[in-house]
Amino acid sequence: MGPARDISKNISSNMEEDKIAILKNAIGSYPDFPKKGVLFRDVFGVLLQPAAFATLRDVLLARVRHLEPAPEAVVALDARGFLFGPLLALEFGLPFVPIRKRGKLPGAVKSVTYQLEYGQDTFEIQDGALAKGQNVLIVDDLLATGGTMAAACQLVSDVGASVVSCLVVIELRELRGRDKIAAPVHTVLQY
Repeated sequence: MGPARDISKNISSNMEEDKIAILKNAIGSYPDFPKKGVLFRDVFGVLLQPAAFATLRDVLLARVRHLEPAPEAVVALDARGFLFGPLLALEFGLPFVPIRKRGKLPGAVKSVTYQLEYGQDTFEIQDGALAKGQNVLIVDDLLATGGTMAAACQLVSDVGASVVSCLVVIELRELRGRDKIAAPVHTVLQY
């Protein structure tokens, strides 16, 4: 029984590596954008290729299926997190809650201001969108320096919910953004 299990593990590992290769080939890289010295990784290349997008969907769903505790709501960050958060929420039958930049949400909101490399910004969430103690998955396209994800985690905590995990499509490891985040971080692609 042991060798069969090992073969199954190898097949599963090879399938995962194949999926990651498909995704890495679809990610666009743009030197000196948005400023000189930055190599911009563009997730929109995946969306241009339906087969690559389907692969990404499958990988994201697999990551969420194994989360413990299971999320009870999906939160995504303005704006590219909105490409993936609703997809996951719908698949798992969970509510989707957007975190947006200041002034973009109607009604009463809670907010948090955070520092960026080049200044500061403010995130907001609608009052009552999350219940106290609710387990939340936060989704975004990219984890770089960690400022926006850390702010989102803070905002979710401020409204009384609990961040069980953060899920990103791309992580720029050398920027060490995950060091700013107390919740577990799950990444599809690392550069």
